[in-house]
Amino acid sequence: MLRWFRVVAVAEACSWAGLLVGMFFKYVAATGELGVKVFGPIHGALFVLYVVGVMLSAREAGWSRGAVVLGLACAVPPFTSLWFERRMAARAAAGQPA
Repeated sequence: MLRWFRVVAVAEACSWAGLLVGMFFKYVAATGELGVKVFGPIHGALFVLYVVGVMLSAREAGWSRGAVVLGLACAVPPFTSLWFERRMAARAAAGQPA
């Protein structure tokens, strides 16, 4: 499960990057909204998968409520899903409680 969570966290961050690039072209360069139309739904689906991944991984790894809340909060700002995933992987590797 934790390997799946890593894949989803990285994919969610990549979709953030695509969406931010699409938003740049839509709102700053004003060249169209194709990027937002493509990456918006992709990011939305990966956001939901990330939230599900946090919940399932928390159950499997025995994360504390605070870790779950932090993981869910990290779904919102761009690229913080990567930070959270690495933090939890490091704690699991060190045998520390989450």
